[in-house]
Amino acid sequence: MNQTKSQCNTPTNSTATVNVGERLGETARRMPDDVAIVMPIGRRRNGRRQYKQISFCELDRDSNRVASGLRSMGVSSGMRIVLMVRPSIDFISLAFGLFKSGAVTVLIDPGMGRKNLIRCLSDVRPEGFIAIPVVHAIRTLLPNRFPAARHNVTVGRRWFWRGATIDDLRRMGNPRPAAVTTRADDPAAIIFTTGSTGPPKGVLYRHGNFDQQVDQIRNHYGIEPGERDLPGFPLFALFNCAMGVSTVIPDMDPTRPAQVDPRNIVEAVHDWDVTQAFGSPAIWNVVGRYCKERDIKLPSLRRILSAGAPVPVPVLRCMKNVIDPQGDMHTPYGATEALPVASIAASEVLSDTATGNRPGAGTCVGRRFPGIDWKVIRIEDGPIARIDLAEELQRGQIGELIVRGPVVTTEYVTRVDANPLSKIADGQTTWHRMGDVGYLDDQQRFWFCGRKAHRVVTAQGPLYTIPCEAIFNEHERVFRSALVGIGPIHNRRPVVVIESHPGQAPRTRRDRDQFIVQLRDLARGNELTQHIRDFLFHRALPVDIRHNAKIFREQLAFWAAGRLRNR
Repeated sequence: MNQTKSQCNTPTNSTATVNVGERLGETARRMPDDVAIVMPIGRRRNGRRQYKQISFCELDRDSNRVASGLRSMGVSSGMRIVLMVRPSIDFISLAFGLFKSGAVTVLIDPGMGRKNLIRCLSDVRPEGFIAIPVVHAIRTLLPNRFPAARHNVTVGRRWFWRGATIDDLRRMGNPRPAAVTTRADDPAAIIFTTGSTGPPKGVLYRHGNFDQQVDQIRNHYGIEPGERDLPGFPLFALFNCAMGVSTVIPDMDPTRPAQVDPRNIVEAVHDWDVTQAFGSPAIWNVVGRYCKERDIKLPSLRRILSAGAPVPVPVLRCMKNVIDPQGDMHTPYGATEALPVASIAASEVLSDTATGNRPGAGTCVGRRFPGIDWKVIRIEDGPIARIDLAEELQRGQIGELIVRGPVVTTEYVTRVDANPLSKIADGQTTWHRMGDVGYLDDQQRFWFCGRKAHRVVTAQGPLYTIPCEAIFNEHERVFRSALVGIGPIHNRRPVVVIESHPGQAPRTRRDRDQFIVQLRDLARGNELTQHIRDFLFHRALPVDIRHNAKIFREQLAFWAAGRLRNR
């Protein structure tokens, strides 16, 4: 397979032997009999949940079988193999087996929709699929999209296609250590972005990126071997195994976190004395309200991590009151291309004197991780070829954030036209342009003010989504709002679209007009929003499936333009 080579953003020797799959082997040698994974498999007659579990030693041996089985099938280092399996013991074992085999694991969120999914899988040119039956059915019915996919394994019942099953794969392999020799800058995986500001792109992860992610996350949050984690995002389970942390797989659809049944989360935490949980803000919004309404406590939980979107202050406050009084909720900040970049704890956010938190200031995402370098530069919509062409801004000035470090990826391998727009060369290293705008304060914390692509450039100057929307979110009837612009790109008409709290949407023309008067009063009362005059109401803003928080503003701007034309 042809693979573009570039310098890995890591302080370690890029030629050093690193295979992230071996992190599981190290854990298995230290704590062989400890529980690695627990997954729900049904209920007993008395209603109690039943679980299946596997030890670290058993998981390591099984992933060795997978790795050697893949090699027996003809899978060689560098081949791109799609992994599409539901969160389970099999998923985690297959992922580590793929890492150990030297193959490049292609991971993609099925929640992005069928059209995007097929296009992304076709663009990546996979040489095989390890997947559930429905994925193989699509692969078989669209042979021209996947002409190189010859190494295929079915997880589940095989229908009308040929190829091995996961049981066949295990029979072909053996449990002896089987990790091939890879280097820090060798490709390990391709993970797709959500596509919230454009088509999803395939991000190249190297073994060194993953290896450094494990260390950065473990060390920053003080995660100890023997802890138990409930991951609402399947990939976090891979970090757990590398850190000696037991994974308790929740009964939920990870592509639809807002639809989680909170009883399942509470039950798993209580059944296994879970100490840590990871999930999007949508999960904790649902779980937090459920626990508050029923006065439920989760005393074993000492640490909650929530990423993917800003966590609303009410959610932080609610979850802080539910978990161990000495525990905290943390919001790591980053992107598919660079994670983790920064972090802040709920205890700091909730302390107004510590954060200077106020409407219009933006969202404080905290201080950078030790391995991260960052700068805020003057906003530029075009490419920046070299770092000396970027103008660094002073503290307090809003610009775009760029980052580099060992967890920062260096390239896209699909939609490669995005590389010049997203990467900046700096000698032997590469800066990634986060696509976010904001500023650094006197404590070297970054304040997120929105996506660069979503800023609205008006005749009076640029408006940034997060600070402006915060002004209107203060209204007691507003659940969330979205600033969009219509008209010429450098002279836009700002429009704020309102989603009301349930039961609070205006039902009559008179009520709507009064609501708009109140919103205009809020706008006039802040210099950030004083020129905004147009307001529209939307039953439910279009948001991403994964986090239920990233607003599809391009869709909303088109809708808003149509509504204003028809007035």
